[in-house]
Amino acid sequence: MNEGQATVRQSRTAVGAEVSQTIVVTLVLIALNVLMFAITAVQARSLVDNQLSPLFGDFVMWTRAVAGGDEWWRLATSGFLHYGPGHLALNMIALYVLGRFLEPQFGKLRFLALYVLSLFGGSVAVYLFGDIDDGVAGASGAVYGLMGAMLVAVLKFKLNASSALVVIGLNLVLSVTLPGISLLGHLGGLVIGAAVAAGMAYAPQEKRANWQAAVVVGAFVLLVVMTVVRTGQLV
Repeated sequence: MNEGQATVRQSRTAVGAEVSQTIVVTLVLIALNVLMFAITAVQARSLVDNQLSPLFGDFVMWTRAVAGGDEWWRLATSGFLHYGPGHLALNMIALYVLGRFLEPQFGKLRFLALYVLSLFGGSVAVYLFGDIDDGVAGASGAVYGLMGAMLVAVLKFKLNASSALVVIGLNLVLSVTLPGISLLGHLGGLVIGAAVAAGMAYAPQEKRANWQAAVVVGAFVLLVVMTVVRTGQLV
């Protein structure tokens, strides 16, 4: 009986996910981002100026359209758009490096929740504090959320994550040196990703899944409430 229980415990990570080194969600997310870029590049007939695509215009994060036109989908779809191949490559490399560490540790569903909430957190930060006429796009909010989760995982589980930390450092430097970078989106994603990851990693082992689900739902509800309040202010 005790051996069986020990086997069950050993087959799960410290967060409660089933042990597996196969990454699926990370690759699917990369594929979706690349697909969206390809569509916008074909529509715009340009790899560099793909933001001229009609789809890009309909999906980019634009606060005035969200508040005034009820185009709520922009809070999510903007996270799958990129300004040119360089922007796409930087985010996808970071996503792959971070996902290679985090998806096996957190498991597919938890990792996906981390990514989506971080993406949403980045968009909400732009919605709350950004210029209402700026067009913001990119997976950076979600990627920065994974960076926050990575820092939590390194501290909690003592992971050897030198390559991931190099990517984090590089992205931090680029964020403050390159023009046109949405620092609000980065910070929003970073805060939400770190907070949700901490809630998952430090959840008590007893009823851990319930605690983790409550963290995810609580973060989502908080972001929705902030969005609704901001909409009321703008309208």
